[in-house]
Amino acid sequence: GLYNKKLFFERAIEASHKALSYNFPLSIFIFYIDHFKNYNVKNGHVQGDVLLKELSKIVKENTRTTDTIARYGGEEFIILLPNTEKNNAMLYAEKIRKLIETHPFQYREKQPLGCLSISGGVATFPSDGTTIETIVKNADKALYESKTGGRNKVTTYKPLQFSAEEETQETV
Repeated sequence: GLYNKKLFFERAIEASHKALSYNFPLSIFIFYIDHFKNYNVKNGHVQGDVLLKELSKIVKENTRTTDTIARYGGEEFIILLPNTEKNNAMLYAEKIRKLIETHPFQYREKQPLGCLSISGGVATFPSDGTTIETIVKNADKALYESKTGGRNKVTTYKPLQFSAEEETQETV
């Protein structure tokens, strides 16, 4: 019952034009279900489909109607949050993460973390990029940081910054 990737990008491009015209932020939250392959192997693909539908329902019920939720890939989801600053996007993303972590999904205790969990990333226009593609790419980088940092967390994209010490070393 969610949008697909193509429709997501159509909506995202429309929202980015509005964000530019009215000078308001636009955030993207991308997340993936931790160890979903493990869930499918242990419980079967039918149960995996049930899980996807149940998770989608949780996300839809806790998301504004002005936002766009889409299935981005197999176990990956993406949400467009128009007129949403990065801090508010992180609050929303963390709320979704906690709802999923605490929801009594069937067979959740068989998961490696003892619960069903997600790892996610957030990026915001215009501070994290000037195109939808760049914002999605940067949200995905933050997602990767969540995955490699232990999972079951949401990370905000942080543009690469150099310290004064690094600059001094480069010029010497």
